[in-house]
Amino acid sequence: MFGALPDAEWLLADRGYDADWFHNALADRGIRQCIPPRKSGKTKIKYDKRRYNRCPKVFLGAIALAATVIFWLRVLTLASPRRLLF
Repeated sequence: MFGALPDAEWLLADRGYDADWFHNALADRGIRQCIPPRKSGKTKIKYDKRRYNRCPKVFLGAIALAATVIFWLRVLTLASPRRLLF
């Protein structure tokens, strides 16, 4: 599973990735993590709140992903067989 990950210095992820096995696997690969702990978590995990909350690359990535999905949905709608017949 981790062989597919690109070489990276940092991993920014949301609370859904807060698992001991995931933290350990990233640490074994030398990847620094910025993953906030789950609200129901029993242990406090330190993470860079400034990097997590205000990283412009994360925001830009979300915008790019949304734009890509909208574009492909539009293209697929225009290229549907029903549209091509009329």
